[in-house]
Amino acid sequence: MSKLVRFDPFAEIDALQKHLFGDDLMTPSRGVMIPTTDVYTNDKNELVVEAHLPNFAEKDINIEIENGALVIQAAHHEEEKDKSKKYVVRESSSSFYRRIALPDRANSDKIEAHLDGGVLNITIPLSPLPEPKKITVKAKSK
Repeated sequence: MSKLVRFDPFAEIDALQKHLFGDDLMTPSRGVMIPTTDVYTNDKNELVVEAHLPNFAEKDINIEIENGALVIQAAHHEEEKDKSKKYVVRESSSSFYRRIALPDRANSDKIEAHLDGGVLNITIPLSPLPEPKKITVKAKSK
């Protein structure tokens, strides 16, 4: 007796995605981890960007303001040559790129960035929001 199996044209693609990335994009697979970037406000007057960049040094990171966006780029390249083994060259590289649109009230002249324990912390001061203007309601004069 033979058993019928329903054909799924996307089964191979799903299996490949799970093999490469795990069940979702945040699952580590084969030592590869997609870095986390958090964007939040500390209060109404400060925007904070935290990028988790393990194995990157300050010299590997470039931060720029470009067309109203914060652009974070990091690249790290290592090369190790073993002179006792004439044919061996060990290379590894990793890179990171994020582009985050900044609000109009961001003060790009006072942005600060610090790298501590593999976490890049960028603080962007925001201009205060204008206070609402109170309009007095008066009785119509006769």
